[in-house]
Amino acid sequence: MGILETEHQRQAAAAAARAGPIVAFDFDGTITVRDSFRAFLRWRAGRFGYAFGLVRLAPAAVRWLFDRNLSRLKAAMVRVYLRGVSRDELERQATEFAAAAAPMLLRPDALKVWRRHRQDGCRMVIVTASPEPIVAPFARGLGADLLLGTRLAYKEDGRVAGGLDGSNCRGAEKVRRLKAVFGEDMYLAVAYGDTDGDRELLAMAEEEHLRLFAGRPTTPMSGT
Repeated sequence: MGILETEHQRQAAAAAARAGPIVAFDFDGTITVRDSFRAFLRWRAGRFGYAFGLVRLAPAAVRWLFDRNLSRLKAAMVRVYLRGVSRDELERQATEFAAAAAPMLLRPDALKVWRRHRQDGCRMVIVTASPEPIVAPFARGLGADLLLGTRLAYKEDGRVAGGLDGSNCRGAEKVRRLKAVFGEDMYLAVAYGDTDGDRELLAMAEEEHLRLFAGRPTTPMSGT
């Protein structure tokens, strides 16, 4: 078991044990103004490297038009852009990206509501389809109690294998991941989301908010 898995289990146990209402936020489009994973890939690869990767992704994109399998498409993205990258290097780059991009990605109105829930003593959980290593620096900066996201598969040497470890964390998978931590009879006080991929998450909450936030950072990110 790797360090990342051990740390994730520690955080999950701490979040489950602590008292306080559970509040769940989707990340991309809810807290952010755009998809953080694609933004990271573009930042990491550069304009031309990202464009070349899109060419390589074309067969997977065409297949998605027929099967609508987002897990398969995301696995292809990981394979094209990240295969062979070491875990340590990916985490370092994700931290660097978050520091540079947060002012241009995070919605100010979402941050205001997030901070209010934190001040009220809620257990703050981010549940996202984006890969956990990419969102983790943002989650730490926000003071999240727990991050549940799509997991990447790694080889024994700690390098990205080029696929996903388990299912894409969207739709019913978000509910499954929450219940795996907090129990089948968990009570979700509030949930925030912005797409059909959040509907199951919102449906289990006492108070649900779909597309509540519309604020945009004062500094727009290039390419938006």
